[in-house]
Amino acid sequence: MLNTTELYYFSPTGGTKKAGEIFCQGISENVKIVDLGLRDRAAEKPESELVVVAAPVFGGRIPAIVADKLGELDGNGKWAVTLAVYGNRAYEDALLELNNVIEQRGFKVVASAALVAQHSIVEEVGKGRPDEQDRRSILGFAGKVLDKMEKGAESPVKVPGNYPYKDGMSTPAAPVSLSSCKQCERCASVCPTGAILQENGTFVTSSEKCILCMACVKACPEHVRILPPPLQETMEQKLGALKSVRRENEYFL
Repeated sequence: MLNTTELYYFSPTGGTKKAGEIFCQGISENVKIVDLGLRDRAAEKPESELVVVAAPVFGGRIPAIVADKLGELDGNGKWAVTLAVYGNRAYEDALLELNNVIEQRGFKVVASAALVAQHSIVEEVGKGRPDEQDRRSILGFAGKVLDKMEKGAESPVKVPGNYPYKDGMSTPAAPVSLSSCKQCERCASVCPTGAILQENGTFVTSSEKCILCMACVKACPEHVRILPPPLQETMEQKLGALKSVRRENEYFL
């Protein structure tokens, strides 16, 4: 086991963080957590021998905010493991994009994985994941990565994806607050892009800044932060067939 790894993650609803922590628990005794979703805070400089980068998949890409934060880092030849975490639909170009961003910053990607977590909008899709079966699978992968590092193997990691990447996800509508909102401002405080502002006693969300990460919906203590019903219904219809499908995690060494 390694002494310490650093987990750089963006996890608006918690699934990506959970998957990343499971992997880190399987490869090191200690984990230093770096939240890339903290607004107006630069990512901390990596110091451990291994950096784990976990990003959610939004429409087959990694969120631009993640790429921007990672662009502040200097890998300086450090090993990195990349994890693209997706909601049981598809990860498309996201893992390739994440690897390219990391390698451009001077990291050496030793292994990658596409991991499944509960979908952030249609929660019945991938519900409860990563679960115990995922945990055992991810820990097994961590053991293989550790073995590769101990042997000093530097074989290139090839992952699926296309370049140029597919177009990024659009935001057809942003979450809204119901009239029963108690103005606690929790939604605004957790928004990673600063898209939520209070105006005339109500919270207004900029659809230009919103990335549909669902952090505000997840954080609302009164459960009065929701997607507009037409958008929620569209997503339910689009992803409904996946409720009974279990995608398996994919690993690349």
